[in-house]
Amino acid sequence: MGRTEQLAEKAVSMMQTRENIRNMAIVAHIDHGKTTLTTNLLAGAGLISASALDKDKITEFAPDSQEAEQRGITIDSANVSITHTYEGKEYLINLIDTPGHVDFGGNVTRAMRAVDCCIVVCCAVEGIMPQTKTVLNQALNERVRPVLFINKTDRLITELKLTPEELQKRFIKIIGNVNNMIKLRQPKGVDWTVDVTKGTVAFGSAKKKWAINVPYMKKTGITFKDIIDLCNNEKQEELAKKAPISKIVLDMVVNTLPAPIDAQKVRIEKIWHGDAENETVAKDMQACNPNGKLAIMVFDIYHDKHAGEISIGRIYSGTVHQGDEVYSVGNKIKMRVQQLGLFMGPQRINVDAVPSGNIVALSGVSNTFVGDTLASEPMTSFEEIKHYSEPVVTKAFEPKNVKDIGKLVEVLKEMEKEDPTIKVKIDEQTGENLVAGMGELHLEIVEHRLKDRGVEVTTSPPIVVYRETINGEHGDIEGKSPNKHNKFYLAVEPLPEEIYQAVISGEIKEGRRKNRSKDLRQLLVSKGMISEDAASVIDIFKGNVLFDRTKGLQHLDETMELIFDAFEQVMEGGPLSKEPMIRMRVTLHDAVLHEDAIHRGPAQIYPAVRNPIYAGILLSKPTLYEPMQDLSIQIPHEYIGSMTSVLQSRRGQIMNILQEEELTTIEGRIPISETFGITGDIRGATEGHALWGSQNSGYDEVPRELQEKIIGSIRKRKGLPEPVPKPEEYIER
Repeated sequence: MGRTEQLAEKAVSMMQTRENIRNMAIVAHIDHGKTTLTTNLLAGAGLISASALDKDKITEFAPDSQEAEQRGITIDSANVSITHTYEGKEYLINLIDTPGHVDFGGNVTRAMRAVDCCIVVCCAVEGIMPQTKTVLNQALNERVRPVLFINKTDRLITELKLTPEELQKRFIKIIGNVNNMIKLRQPKGVDWTVDVTKGTVAFGSAKKKWAINVPYMKKTGITFKDIIDLCNNEKQEELAKKAPISKIVLDMVVNTLPAPIDAQKVRIEKIWHGDAENETVAKDMQACNPNGKLAIMVFDIYHDKHAGEISIGRIYSGTVHQGDEVYSVGNKIKMRVQQLGLFMGPQRINVDAVPSGNIVALSGVSNTFVGDTLASEPMTSFEEIKHYSEPVVTKAFEPKNVKDIGKLVEVLKEMEKEDPTIKVKIDEQTGENLVAGMGELHLEIVEHRLKDRGVEVTTSPPIVVYRETINGEHGDIEGKSPNKHNKFYLAVEPLPEEIYQAVISGEIKEGRRKNRSKDLRQLLVSKGMISEDAASVIDIFKGNVLFDRTKGLQHLDETMELIFDAFEQVMEGGPLSKEPMIRMRVTLHDAVLHEDAIHRGPAQIYPAVRNPIYAGILLSKPTLYEPMQDLSIQIPHEYIGSMTSVLQSRRGQIMNILQEEELTTIEGRIPISETFGITGDIRGATEGHALWGSQNSGYDEVPRELQEKIIGSIRKRKGLPEPVPKPEEYIER
């Protein structure tokens, strides 16, 4: 039996002991050392040899992941199960190494649904960067408890030559910044802040394989003076033997972070909103009961060349066995589990059964999707996984070989299922396959994976996805059906910012609402909406809201689904350039409907609802918004001038310039349309001395002087007639 099989056998035997399980992710800003830390932990657990440590990247097992790793980028969330001994007890740690690049933030969001705790890795030199904040907030939103590992500590000593006092000052600043974020989002009634004295902060160097924290210093007598001396005297190998990183970090995890049996008591009420009193599964999940009703949350899907589609899920209650029939709550169908597996790095080890509190790979359940709930019987599904950024860059994909058209569409649909942050659309006018993603690199990986699955493609240059909205408002406009038997009176105005932010953050749930919700009404009133309006919300769609303020109209309920459809069609593409609408409030005030349903079909209702909304938008100061990124760039002082010139030449705004001892941090904001190729410009302007990161950060209005040009180019690309239609073209006199 090989080493991996032996470890797998050991892991299987430990799956039943729920108090000795830790489901953990490693999260960080790009290039702060997540994957290097993960590899050290796997070596410490015996999953890879110490001699192979520097060349093995066991969590980069997909070909494109390995290629990306050569650029220092993790692109997938990789699952590995390892064991660790602490104070004579054996622990099973289900570990997920997550991406740090802003383009793959969706992978981090999905991983957070699977785990109970996380290690936040932060570079001692760069400090808290934009993506550090993003991933920590994602963890806290899912009630995932963090600890902190400050990596690259050796560089503060050997390169920056900081004194012990300066080291302490640097650490206090980083810990303070992390705790400020934790205090804002931690659950009520608990204290999740990290504390050096409590052993929830460790310092070290993943590259040099050592780490230290206060409990271990007290236990061994190692001091910070010893660490400084060993680093300065080039004896970090000796330090790695005295304080091996895998032991310190995994000791911290098992000693300070929760087991599933404890974590689920806090997490279930956040991620599942069913009837806790009347659904038996609620108590089973709270208790992480392996003998209870089955409840699995699918958080990832990937394509295996040999086994086909593999669904990866966290089991919150019950036990799943090979051959079990499971029920997809989302698709309302039953499926048979063909195989179960645990991930031991690139290998998937087959097992017969996996109990609650663990992460499992399932084959044979291809009629599921990311975010689905698999159960033994119908139940309330887990809350939708909310991605905090939207696709903002699009490319057109065409097969190099015409006979691959069908296969291209099929594989793109599979990839959209595997990664919900990819959006695929077939343009009916041009026949192009349009793929929207989080950025240039995200779409590069899509292209690479298509090739890996046997489809060679050519792609268009990247296209930014804009948004349309209004700055004014307009009262009722009459819309008539083509047969003149139905009339609708609709008004448009901007949605209040507080309501919009609550919708896109997920605090206010999207969806059609034929049955008016009392809870929603109370929430909207708390956000400043008058009670009558709050009671009349009938559809919330992609940051836009439809209100029904009509009174006692006959046949309206029978027509409501068509009204929803028409409203959503306009919100999918506004009149300026057929780009998605945001921040729109549309109110139906009155309607006249034919008594015979045959005269109220889709062909009559759709234009009667769409046209007055289009006209109202064009009469309400319509405008175009563009997606933005926040940048944080650290450079030596002498490069400030050249760096600000780069940003300003790309319509960037300098928000803040922070002077520190050896570096200057420039905080800026830049349109995503201006970021293509910016990496080369930043390197050139700073002679390669810049450390920088970015995160997507909503939308800003396009400058008025650029709007006509951009709208014209979008309409031309989409094959739309020019110029933009006038309002009267939508209003029948």
